[in-house]
Amino acid sequence: MAAMRTSGLLDRLPPVRGRLTEGASLANVTWFRVGGPAEVLFKPADLEDLRAFIAAKPADIPVTVLGVGSNLLVRDGGIPGVVIRLGRAFADIRIEADRVIAGAAALDLNVALAARDAGLGGLEFLSGIPGTIGGALRMNAGAYGSDVSAVLESATAIDESGHLRRLDRSSMGFTYRHSAIAEDWIFVGAEFVGAPESPATVHERIQEIQRSRVESQPIRARTGGSTFVNPTPQRAWELVDAAGCRGLKVGGAMVSEKHCNFLINTGTATAAEIEALGEEVRRRVREHSGINLQWEIKRIGLAADAPNAIAMKDQA
Repeated sequence: MAAMRTSGLLDRLPPVRGRLTEGASLANVTWFRVGGPAEVLFKPADLEDLRAFIAAKPADIPVTVLGVGSNLLVRDGGIPGVVIRLGRAFADIRIEADRVIAGAAALDLNVALAARDAGLGGLEFLSGIPGTIGGALRMNAGAYGSDVSAVLESATAIDESGHLRRLDRSSMGFTYRHSAIAEDWIFVGAEFVGAPESPATVHERIQEIQRSRVESQPIRARTGGSTFVNPTPQRAWELVDAAGCRGLKVGGAMVSEKHCNFLINTGTATAAEIEALGEEVRRRVREHSGINLQWEIKRIGLAADAPNAIAMKDQA
């Protein structure tokens, strides 16, 4: 198969020490396993590589940052501009007294386990959140009675000019499942505060969270985590269930039978089918209860039929 014509964006980008790939597939890095390619995928070598790139790139080129793609739907036409995926250089975790210092690419689960091993409690809720610290900061991720705003000491981000910024908790503008930091700032790390506690006690709470997840969520399915924000005091799954949407399908996409606030790719779904199913659920809930559910899953990119949809580059 011949390579498709690519955009030429690479020619406009500054040199890097990391890796730039044109037309790179993103379907294999999202939990849904769907979606189009990145116009250009950038994997920076380290923090200075990322800062230099942001400072030198043309201002009109959009940038999107991906973690592990757990709470994300990439549309079938791909993502224009540069998609940045942070790697091992941003995944370090270290302990200093009662502080847990983690890079933005560190898995939430690994941060919870590091805190446990250091005899620090209060961060075990992170073991129930399938994602990275960068995403957790962006959306004030929470579960099992706590959230990021309750344990964060400070966050570090790169601004739109490549400058490093330190943000204390009060600067984050946290609300439910949201932070007020500009979308074009890139989180690169965070510092959390734990409370001294027996590792065995913390371990038991983590085990309890894991048992609860296995029993109540379709964690082994191709899913994107919680689909809709809970409209306090109601729970999204109860509203979806009451509207008769349990097991509802659109093409290869389905509302989970196990937990109604999870959408599943049964194996053949497109991103368009998953999004259409979510919108149909929203419509039915609105019609049944008058409540307008808001997406918790972030949906990004272009539709497959968009005139500027991204071409997948032949990697052969």
